[in-house]
Amino acid sequence: MTNIPEIRLGIVAVSRDCFPIELSRKRRSRVAAECAAAGLPLTEIGTTVENETHVLQALEEVRSKSVNALVVYLGNFGPEGPATMLARKFGGPVMFAGAAEETGKDLVAGRGDAYCGLLSASYNLGLRGLRAHIPEYPVGTPSEVAEMIRDFAPVARVVLGLGKLKIFAFGPRPQDFVACNAPIKPLYDLGVEVMENSELDLYDIFTKAERDPGVKAVAADMARELGPGHRYPDLLEAMAQFEVALLQFMERNLGASEFGVFADKCWPAFESYFGFVPCYVNSRLAARGIPVACEVDIYGALSEYICTCATALPATLLDVNNTVPYDMIEEAEAAAGGYKPTDLFMGFHCGNTPSACMVNPEIRHQLIMHRLMEPGREPKITRGTLEGRIRTGGVTLFRLQSTADTALRAYMAEGEVLDIDPRSFGAIGVFGIREMGRFYRHVLIEKRFPHHAAVAFAHAGKTFWAAMRMLGVEDVSFNRPAGRPYPTENPF
Repeated sequence: MTNIPEIRLGIVAVSRDCFPIELSRKRRSRVAAECAAAGLPLTEIGTTVENETHVLQALEEVRSKSVNALVVYLGNFGPEGPATMLARKFGGPVMFAGAAEETGKDLVAGRGDAYCGLLSASYNLGLRGLRAHIPEYPVGTPSEVAEMIRDFAPVARVVLGLGKLKIFAFGPRPQDFVACNAPIKPLYDLGVEVMENSELDLYDIFTKAERDPGVKAVAADMARELGPGHRYPDLLEAMAQFEVALLQFMERNLGASEFGVFADKCWPAFESYFGFVPCYVNSRLAARGIPVACEVDIYGALSEYICTCATALPATLLDVNNTVPYDMIEEAEAAAGGYKPTDLFMGFHCGNTPSACMVNPEIRHQLIMHRLMEPGREPKITRGTLEGRIRTGGVTLFRLQSTADTALRAYMAEGEVLDIDPRSFGAIGVFGIREMGRFYRHVLIEKRFPHHAAVAFAHAGKTFWAAMRMLGVEDVSFNRPAGRPYPTENPF
């Protein structure tokens, strides 16, 4: 992954001046030792913060050591003012955690009261209008705090990534995909930059890359990835030219941003001018951490990028597409794993999923576009999808979306791709998510989410939930278990 932040964690101990400062120092060092033993890089900041002068000293040390995600650790009660001032002046993602008491044999000089101190710190965070990451149970032993820090790292990566992200869009949202159209104002609230361009701009950068010396090398890399049996070797140079053009455009236009993603209009005019469908190129960029969302789905590209930051793995964008027939479920009873029919659905898209996330992927033509553009003829301009079964294993569906009135909403649902042959076309898989039927009705439909879902190839609900909290997204949904009704669910 070359398009996501590298997290450099640091830990600062804070100490209330009426408590032994050495207690905080020792406890901080034990946390750092546990992180080292677990292979989790963590920089210890030598300054222990008791007052505002220490805040400035600690910040100087933090910056000199290039820390970009900070753990504020209450080794004892901690000073609520300086501790939260440190969080504000740091400016990046911050986690607060406190030390549990260590032994019943030393609860006089050795008692730290961080359990109490975190309450004061949280109140002061509110006064300052700060959103810090607070673990579900934020007081623990050194090994427990080390695990909290491990969980914080991907949350910090999401927050830092969005703050330095630019979304490049090409073309207007298609009329028949108006569900993908949403106001971009909330993106600016998140710190995300947006650069909207026309389809003519896209064609212009493509034609200008025709003689670029990098095209042949990219085409050769495509051939290696696809293997000797790929169907359309005559397409490779044109697709490589498109890949080179997109990457050059991104490099030249990042400006003040560090990371970029794309949301491109990919049909129906695209094929007539470019001579192929862009899906395979989209899949290759997604494999490098640069998602390219179909149908100018700006929030889809954003959601894929959040998946990539959360997992440090490629992500994809799929339609929550079709039900699984009863006869297929009966024939694959063992593989269905006890899921109810309404827990199952097929996730599908034309062919934008990275090859590493599929079983036996192959370049093919896009059937739906072929029906529209080349009916009754051999496919030519509709070739270029990467199709195959999506690999089995744990996944999380995720989407961050703006409503028409610019409120941000998000959902997440953990599940798995099952070892069931979808018997269909495209990049496709049979998904199992507990209580998906209710989630579909009372979250996806009720809250008017689009049909596109970002897919993370890991269980990442814990990270998504915490990241949305840090970003200030208040309306966050998940697939509720049986017996826990949604507010809109019919009780009868």
